[in-house]
Amino acid sequence: MTDEPDKAGRVRQAVTAALLATLLCLSATAQQQTITGKVVGVSDGETITVLDADNRRHRVRLMGIDAPEINQDFGRRAKQSLSDLVFGKTVTVTSRKKDKYGRTLGEVTLDGKDISLEQVQRGMAWAYHYSAIRPEEPTPEELAEEQARKERRGLWADASPVPPWEFRESGKTAKARRAKPLATATGPIIGNRNSKIYHLPNCPDYSKVAERNRVPFKTEAEAQATGYRKARNCPQ
Repeated sequence: MTDEPDKAGRVRQAVTAALLATLLCLSATAQQQTITGKVVGVSDGETITVLDADNRRHRVRLMGIDAPEINQDFGRRAKQSLSDLVFGKTVTVTSRKKDKYGRTLGEVTLDGKDISLEQVQRGMAWAYHYSAIRPEEPTPEELAEEQARKERRGLWADASPVPPWEFRESGKTAKARRAKPLATATGPIIGNRNSKIYHLPNCPDYSKVAERNRVPFKTEAEAQATGYRKARNCPQ
């Protein structure tokens, strides 16, 4: 009686295991790519361009945060804050992967300082969640955001700052609405007594103003005369 079939099976298992190990190693290496270089560009509060020693440019999106869009409140201040932190300096990027825009998504450090965390601590970005599964313990960025909010640093000086993901969504909605005639406003204008911002009935955040903070106005002129300004994400 021969044991050749058993030997063949063991060989196949060994080869399969070796291939899997190789693939895992390659995957880990790809996910843990490290880039060191000089920051030669800052696009917004979360995106930089790094020039490495081989003169290759890497467009890097800071991991763990979501900064205001450049055309929303605090967008340019967030960009300036990031520029003050890293522009012209040599940083290390630990790359995890590419995002859907082709940017390198990774952790950026300078002299051991986590730049994403620094942006949140300054009140120039929100903590960002890449997964619907939340960790049991809050992340360092979440803790930093909570502290910045309490101390009203940066964008938290506004009582009701609009998160960038909502701002982006409202922009998509506005584009869709511009494709067809807008409905005529039928309800009262609502002002937020904390932020001094007013919303028309067709504004995305009209119903989000807390009841205790609502101030009704009959016309936009009336709202503006009392120091309120129109929400920037309202349809034009």
